[in-house]
Amino acid sequence: MNELHFAFKVRQHLNRELHELAPSTHSRLQAARERALARQKVIAHQSILATAGSFVQEHSEGLRLRQVFVALAVVIGVASYAYWQADRSIAELEVIDSALLADDLPIAAFTDRGFDAWLKSSASH
Repeated sequence: MNELHFAFKVRQHLNRELHELAPSTHSRLQAARERALARQKVIAHQSILATAGSFVQEHSEGLRLRQVFVALAVVIGVASYAYWQADRSIAELEVIDSALLADDLPIAAFTDRGFDAWLKSSASH
């Protein structure tokens, strides 16, 4: 029997027995329910930034300083790798551009279909 089925059976049993309760017990249960509902927290509407702040606060309470440093090191490592890749790509394009500008190629060579393949092969050398 799974939990949902068990909860359904308990609810059915309680609903059946509700009609057999004494009126005094029924009124005491009703009063207890009303008191519990009066104590229930009221949902406050927050702005998106306040919600984000509370999310971060809730999830950062259990973090240790070591975990924060490891996460920061990973972020710095990924950012450094992305910067290095971009710099390398720019350097490759710079070499190709300077070779093209220094060379006396005719305009027809730039529109040739094999020119792109030549650029890629010359960049790998």
